[in-house]
Amino acid sequence: MNQNSAVIFDMDGVICHTNPYHSLAFREFFLKRELQPTDEDFAQHMFGKSNSYILSHFLQRPVTGQELLELEDEKESLFRKIYEPHIDPIAGIVSFMDDLAAHNFKLGVATSAPYANLELILSKVEIRAKMGSILSSEDVKKHKPDPEVYLLSAKNLNVDPENCIVFEDSFSGVSAALNAGMKVVGVLTSHTREELPPCQLYIKDYSALKASDIIAIL
Repeated sequence: MNQNSAVIFDMDGVICHTNPYHSLAFREFFLKRELQPTDEDFAQHMFGKSNSYILSHFLQRPVTGQELLELEDEKESLFRKIYEPHIDPIAGIVSFMDDLAAHNFKLGVATSAPYANLELILSKVEIRAKMGSILSSEDVKKHKPDPEVYLLSAKNLNVDPENCIVFEDSFSGVSAALNAGMKVVGVLTSHTREELPPCQLYIKDYSALKASDIIAIL
């Protein structure tokens, strides 16, 4: 493969299966406020959504500005405390990234999560050195489904959007990648394929995936 193709990974549900721990953190956060969202509520209004959306939805009022920063920090700190002992990459992803790098793919991470969460995962999953672009929520003004984070990743990697393939697990994430004009592999950790926009390929994990599969899609 030439140097002009890139693979960009979302983080939550794509590099690590964090969503169950985000649910636990939000449960604890909302319980303090005498709220008890159901699993259904979370599936519909949490996975792949920004904290401003989630907090505004469940607290039933706009949460913005300084209050958003404080509440977000409280919830994300809870998440990191709960998740730290359990950090584990999704099966096969590290060797899949090695295979991509060996085939001259440029690699990036593009998450809607705060940088501190990304740092925590990169401290335990040894992939940082492979990444030509690392972006978190602090790096963009607009969140998924807006394509900003993916377009910025492509720019960082110096690759045209049509030569990028994105790994995503949420409706808003897949939509963001498609809105950026990229091809998408749906990672079925949080949703079924029917719940996602149409992707080029669907996987449960990376154990059977090779760089040649990605070359075939591009």
